[in-house]
This record gives sequence, C-alpha cells and structure tokens, in this order.
Amino acid sequence: MTESLGHDESLAVATFAGGCFWCMVHPFDQWPGVRRVVSGYTGGTTVNPTYEEVCSEVTGHREAVQITFDPREMPYERLLELFWQQIDPTDAGGQFVDRGSSYRAAIFYHTEEQRQLAEGSKAALAASGRFDRPIATEILPAAPFYPAESYHQDYYKKNPGHYGRYQQGSGRLTFVQRHWS
Repeated sequence: MTESLGHDESLAVATFAGGCFWCMVHPFDQWPGVRRVVSGYTGGTTVNPTYEEVCSEVTGHREAVQITFDPREMPYERLLELFWQQIDPTDAGGQFVDRGSSYRAAIFYHTEEQRQLAEGSKAALAASGRFDRPIATEILPAAPFYPAESYHQDYYKKNPGHYGRYQQGSGRLTFVQRHWS
C-alpha cells in the first residue's frame, strides 16, 4: 500500500502512471529533493496484484511510480513538468509500444492542491499548441499503491543495457527528444 512517510512530516508523495514504469523512475530519481521512487500498481481493484495480473488487464491497475519528495527542494509543479516530458499525453490507449489500460497515463493526486496544480498544468499544456491532438492523460484521486516486485525496482540501474534498448525500441526516447529537447 502507500508508503509511510515516517516521522518527516515535510515529505510529500506524488503518483504518476506513464506507461512502462521502468521508464518512469530514472527521470525523477536524479533530482534534489526526491527521496525515493517506487515502481508499482495503482488505480485498480485487486489487492496486492502481481505483474502478471496487471499485465493481463483484469485488475484495473496501471503501472505507476510513487515519488516521495521534499516540496521545499522539489516543488510538485516541477514534478508535473517532468511527468509531462516523459509521456505522449495525447495517447489514451497506452504509451508507445505498450498498449492497454495498464499502460494508460494518469496523474493520481493525493491532495486538493495537487489536483488543482495537475489540472492547471494539463490546461497549460493543452493551450501551448505543442501537440496537435487533445491531451488524454487523466487526473484521478490517489488510490492504494502496491509496490511492484523487487526485480522491477530501479530497473534502469540493475539492467542498463536492456533499459536503454527498451527506451529506444519502444519509441519513447525518440518521442521525448522530438517534443521536449
């Protein structure tokens, strides 16, 4: 379930679904103020789902990352900017080569302030003219978050060669470079 923030009341949590969770850890992991990025599952009905169950599209869960951060060092608004720059926000059917409901992009808000900031960032992106299709990314209330199996955690560090090939082969890297570089 959602990670405990321990005794440090100054930390906050952000949850983003952006397709394959392997590709959503590294963009956040390297920033000051980000304390932890966990790959997992959220938004569905199955308690403690497995990777195989989520991929079978029967749980209602999406692959996601949950980020524990210090908003004094890394404002939520900056996390939102980084999130948008990792996905195709116009794709309602998944992300890149990963298709299906478990790969659909979403922002899961934990507070009313996060909801308002997410809605504002989505509206600003839509108004920017950067994309020629409507922004399809959903903004949803946070649901229980279940960490993925240990072999999925920090995948880019454990398997850098495969991670790089996947990021390139999936079309994500090319898309991000074309739209955000």
